[in-house]
Amino acid sequence: MKKEIAGASLDVNEEGYLTDFAQWNREIGTELAKEEGIELTDDHWQVLTFLQESFNHSEPLSIRGIGKRGPVSIKQFYELFPEGPLKKASKIAGIPKPSSCI
Repeated sequence: MKKEIAGASLDVNEEGYLTDFAQWNREIGTELAKEEGIELTDDHWQVLTFLQESFNHSEPLSIRGIGKRGPVSIKQFYELFPEGPLKKASKIAGIPKPSSCI
């Protein structure tokens, strides 16, 4: 599927996740966040960068793992990305939905 975001035609799956990470940039991330009702701060960007680096190193992503290894606590993660933080953050970061998410 194609989706128009920030003036670019992007490849997405049926849930709206990018299927080609190479198409992602900060402007697209900002627009995806707006669609989720999130205004990105430096803390959000730290989490998004952490997720992207973990994905690029083929590290499995989980909320618990973010609380242990990530730049924020689990509580902060939920505050930054309410209602399904790992799903929302992954979508905004331009990476596939983690297998730990339903």
